[in-house]
Amino acid sequence: MQVLVSLHNYQLYRHVEDPGWRLSWFWAGDEVIYDTTGAEATEQGNCSLFVGAHSCEKHPVMVDLARGVPYARQVDHCCRGGVLSSLTQNSEAATSAFLMHVGNFKSSSDGIPQKPFNFSLGVPGYRCSNATMVAPTRTRIGKHRHVQALMTWQATCFYSQTAVGPFRACCVSLPTFYSRTIVECPHCTCGACPAGTSTAPQCQDAEIRCTGHMCPIRVHWHVKKSYTEYWRVKLSINNFNRFKNYSDWNIVVQHPSLQELTQVFSFAYEPLVQRGTINDTGLFWGLPRFNQMLPQDGTVQTEVLLRKGKDFSFSGGWALPRKIYFDGSECAMPPPDDFPQLPSSSPVQRFSGGHRWLASGAVLVLGLLLT
Repeated sequence: MQVLVSLHNYQLYRHVEDPGWRLSWFWAGDEVIYDTTGAEATEQGNCSLFVGAHSCEKHPVMVDLARGVPYARQVDHCCRGGVLSSLTQNSEAATSAFLMHVGNFKSSSDGIPQKPFNFSLGVPGYRCSNATMVAPTRTRIGKHRHVQALMTWQATCFYSQTAVGPFRACCVSLPTFYSRTIVECPHCTCGACPAGTSTAPQCQDAEIRCTGHMCPIRVHWHVKKSYTEYWRVKLSINNFNRFKNYSDWNIVVQHPSLQELTQVFSFAYEPLVQRGTINDTGLFWGLPRFNQMLPQDGTVQTEVLLRKGKDFSFSGGWALPRKIYFDGSECAMPPPDDFPQLPSSSPVQRFSGGHRWLASGAVLVLGLLLT
């Protein structure tokens, strides 16, 4: 029996980065994977009863093939090393798939193959449901013909930041042209540098350069200039991880003035949350072959031009972001009471700390098509 497994990332801003997904499950019986296309099992297991089989493991772990494998080993949407793009950045690369030839299926009393269970995506922060039967999937073959699967099972994986732990992968600093005070990054949870060293001990798979904040990533939101009708922000992202490049990185910014955004000079941009004329959440990411990669110990940056709306003011921290996320992880923000104030100004009412959160439970759907 042929089984087509597809992974669909429906998250607008969170992607699965290198080293990619490692999809696993438990078989209901003594199923055998005779052959695969587009992925491979990490272990063959004991195949003494099924000589030449690809995997006889009760708990197979499947990994995507790397780019550039021979065409005969590929299927559509395979072979990107397990990397899944966010839906906003690249909807085509937000899907991955592979094909298995499975035998010895355990069947129920009515002859229907029993579903595998205990799915895992193999990526920190994700937990998956068991498979449920849904309407059989129709797949287009060629220009006019469609074929229908015998049955389709579906499992859903949800992301939770709390499942990853309290570690903050990034922090935000807030300089402004109207204040001499540079509000530095809050301290992350990677401890302190040993005396006489320039690199901190490994922390959450990151070996970072010694800094005052000890975060792998710093987002620098610099309110740079004010014009008659516009104001300008320089947005920089610094990678202090000594041994990791961030490919297809992105940042989400929650800011009340994003609906007035006029021009982004060297990043791609897409609004994420729009309610009528209100837009206060947007996604920024790098341009292909220019700054799509945030290199180890490197920086990417852009400048953003925003129109001054009728209610705009530099007072009360209006020009500063409410929340920032890097690659789907919420960054540590300075407390609002520390935000830069206008010089020689009387105390102003600051925005409260109770702002809207982006949903932490996000969905990635696995589909198993049996043909």
